[in-house]
Amino acid sequence: MLNRIVLIGRLTRDPELRFTPNGHAVCSFTLAVDRPFTNQDGNREADFINIVVWNKQGENCAQYLAKGRLAAVDGRLQIRSYDGNDGQRRYVTEVIADNVRFLSSRNEGGNSYETGSSSYGGNAGSRGANTYEPPSPSVAAATFEDNMPLTSDDLPF
Repeated sequence: MLNRIVLIGRLTRDPELRFTPNGHAVCSFTLAVDRPFTNQDGNREADFINIVVWNKQGENCAQYLAKGRLAAVDGRLQIRSYDGNDGQRRYVTEVIADNVRFLSSRNEGGNSYETGSSSYGGNAGSRGANTYEPPSPSVAAATFEDNMPLTSDDLPF
């Protein structure tokens, strides 16, 4: 059996952090995810998906995410039910996140995309609104050589 969800979208509100009676952190927020097609009017519609993040990662989400920020969520779909105050059975569909990636930095507004990301709120630097500029080959090579010196002994063949 497989139950896996991968989403990229923007937060519709600031995350809400609560704690269970046992002291476990639980963070919840809603992610707006664009549909891959347009409607009859030529406009894109979005789905609004409830996300739940537990423990330390939930605390990080509450600290570093905010309304309008771009985030990627990897997790599983959960459907639970409860009896409402009126006696009616209610169903809740939500994604329980295993991993959350922050795709826009804290200093940027909600309208930009950043390729560098971190599950713990790191800032990889602004690349400008809705643009991507890959590093030049000389920069990438210098960074690789500085951080990963290889010798023939390191190769498995």
